[in-house]
Amino acid sequence: MPSSDLLHFFKAWIADPKYVGAIAPSGNALAEVITSEISRTSGPVLELGPGTGVFTEALLNKGLRQEELTLIEYGSDFARLLHHRFPRARVLWMDASRLAHHGLFEGAPLGAVVSGIPLLNLPPRKIIRILSGSFRYMRPGAAFYQFTYGPRCPISRPMLDRLGLKASPVGRAIANVPPASVYPITGRGVRLPI
Repeated sequence: MPSSDLLHFFKAWIADPKYVGAIAPSGNALAEVITSEISRTSGPVLELGPGTGVFTEALLNKGLRQEELTLIEYGSDFARLLHHRFPRARVLWMDASRLAHHGLFEGAPLGAVVSGIPLLNLPPRKIIRILSGSFRYMRPGAAFYQFTYGPRCPISRPMLDRLGLKASPVGRAIANVPPASVYPITGRGVRLPI
C-alpha cells in the first residue's frame, strides 16, 4: 500500500471519522476475503465506499474489467483519487443512501455489491436506504458483501428480518488491522422498501 494512501485516509478520517470509520485503509487480507465469492462472471459490480481502492484492485484481480465497476464514494478526495487510479471505471461522488433515486443500472443488473461503508456509524434509516437502493439493482441470487470490525453482522437481526434479508459470515481477515469479518447479505424473496 502506498504511503500516500495512508496520508489520504488519515486526512479523511480527521475531517469526518463517522464516514471513514477507520484510521487506515483496509488491507489485502480483507480485500481477498470480501471478494472471495466474486468472479469475472459477477459483473457488473457496485462498490460502495471504496476509499483508496484496495477492494477495487482485488475485484480487478478476479478478472473483472474496470468498465464493469461502479465506484460510489462520499469523500471528494477519495473520488478524485479513484478516478485517477481507475479511469475506465464509473466513479460517482455521491451519498450511497441516494442510490434508489438514480437509474444507474437499468438493463444490467448487478452481480454483487461490495461495501466498505462503516454501517455501524450510521443511523438505521440510512442503512435501510443503502440496502434498499443496492438490492433494487441486484439480480436474483446476488449478494451485498459487508465487512465489520465488530463481533457480529453490522445489520441487526430485527432489521434483516424486516427487510427480508439474511446474513452469515463468509470469512475473517485476521491479518487486517484491525481484524475484520465479512458477511454476504442476500434477499429471501421479499421486496425491499425504497
